[in-house]
Amino acid sequence: MEFQARLYERVEDDVIRCLVCERRCVLKPGQTGVCKNYRNLSGKLIHLGYGVLSAVESRPIEIKPLFHYWPNSTALTFSGYGCNFYCPWCQNNHLSFSNLPRDPKRVPPERLVEYALKVGDEGLCASFNEPATLYDYLLDLFKLGRRNNLYGVLVTNGYFTERALEKLVEAGADGYSVDIKGCPKARKALATIDHLKVFRNAKKLIDLGGHVEMVYLVVTGFNDGEECVEWILGKHIDLLGPDTPLHINRYYPAHVWREPPTSLPKLLRIKERARRMGINYVYVGNVGVPELEETRCPSCGKILIARHHYRVTYYRLDGDRCPRCGQRIPIRGRFVEGKPLLS
Repeated sequence: MEFQARLYERVEDDVIRCLVCERRCVLKPGQTGVCKNYRNLSGKLIHLGYGVLSAVESRPIEIKPLFHYWPNSTALTFSGYGCNFYCPWCQNNHLSFSNLPRDPKRVPPERLVEYALKVGDEGLCASFNEPATLYDYLLDLFKLGRRNNLYGVLVTNGYFTERALEKLVEAGADGYSVDIKGCPKARKALATIDHLKVFRNAKKLIDLGGHVEMVYLVVTGFNDGEECVEWILGKHIDLLGPDTPLHINRYYPAHVWREPPTSLPKLLRIKERARRMGINYVYVGNVGVPELEETRCPSCGKILIARHHYRVTYYRLDGDRCPRCGQRIPIRGRFVEGKPLLS
C-alpha cells in the first residue's frame, strides 16, 4: 500500500522536491531522500516509512526533556527509522542510521491511540529517531490523538520547513523538545546544516501557539567553544525570549564521536552565563544531580518543582503562579498526580 506525501512540489517533468524538512531533497523517479523515508515514485512523493515503527513504550514527559509541559505525565513514545542529520555522536544510531525493514509491518494510528488510552498515558510522543521521518504518519496520528484528548509531542532537531510546522500544529502537536546542535562556526560535523533555521522554527512554533523547550547537548570538540556558546545563548534570548526553557545537557561518547564527556564545570559555566543573559529557566541534564533540574521562581527563588528519576517529587504552584510572590510561571497542561518514580 502506498501513502502519498502531502508536502512536495514538481520541479520538472517527474522530478520533485520534498518539502517536509529543510533538506528539500530534489528527487528523480526512483530516488529516495536523505532521511530514507520518502521516495519519488512516478512523479509522486511516497512516504515509505508511514507507520513503520522501531519502538513503542510509555515514558515520562520529563525524560524528553520537557519540564514545563504536562508535568509528571507519561506519553506513549514511538520511533521510526532513519534521520535527516546523522550526528556522529548519536546515541540512537541503531535506529537513526538504519534503513527501513525490507518487509515492513505498519502500525495504524488507531492502534497507537488505543494503546495509549489503555495504558493510561496522557499523550503521544515521536522520539528516539528524528520525527521528520514519520511526518505524514504524525499528521494522521496527532489528529486522532487530539480527538481522544491525547496531547502531541515531538523530540526533534527542528529542521522542518515552515509549512510542515504549520500542519503539525494544526494536527494537534503542541509540545516540542528542540535540539540545537551547533552554530555557524561548528564545522567538524553537520557542515551542511543551517542552525539558524532551527531557531527560526522554534520561534515560529511559539508564534503558532506551541510550547517549546530547547536542548543544547554540549558536545566536546564540536559546539562547546566560547563563540558557539555565545551564539546559541544569544539566539535563544533574542528570538525565543527569557521564558523559553533551556536544557544544557552533558554529552557522552557514542557512535563514532569518541571525545571525552562534557565536564560538569563547563556545563555549570554555560548555565551561569545563560542566567546572566536573562534566560529564566535553565537546567543541566544528563549529570544525575536533581538540584540542577529544579524549577525555581525567577523572581523570588522559591523551589516550585523538584524532580528525581524523571518524575516530579514536589510541585507547588497556584495555577500558573508562584505561591510566594505571584510571578507567572509558564506551564502547558496540567500537573498529573499519582505517577510512580522510575526504579
